[in-house]
Amino acid sequence: MFGLSELAVILLVVVVVLGIKKLPELTRSAGKATRIFKNEARALKEQDSPSASSGPGHVVCGTIVERDEPSPRS
Repeated sequence: MFGLSELAVILLVVVVVLGIKKLPELTRSAGKATRIFKNEARALKEQDSPSASSGPGHVVCGTIVERDEPSPRS
């Protein structure tokens, strides 16, 4: 009987032989996906860190408007 390692090698050989034309495209797509994932993870980490907001926030000037009647809630 075949062991797990032998089956893995056979499967790898079959994938390479049958997918040799698609292999460069697949590796290119995997590289792009990895880069996008790393960039998004870095952006989330920077967004969550307290030192990321080193500059002042945006100040919006406006006026407070009082309502005559309370808004109906459904």
